[in-house]
Amino acid sequence: MIFSRQKIVGWIMVVASAAYLLYFWRIKVMMPGPLLTGRDWFNLITAIAVLIIGIANVRLAAMRDRNRRLD
Repeated sequence: MIFSRQKIVGWIMVVASAAYLLYFWRIKVMMPGPLLTGRDWFNLITAIAVLIIGIANVRLAAMRDRNRRLD
């Protein structure tokens, strides 16, 4: 079995950003505390962007693997 580096990196990006998004939701949004700062918003937008890029990486790696098997 050959591991695709692109797929591994994609899954790492997905897991890391999903973990941060869960932390953000649980700690920053659901708990009482100070208002969200500019850094919090930047981190949230960055985590969403990394999640999207990670999903694209996983899908592109799967598509590349499928195309290699057909040839």
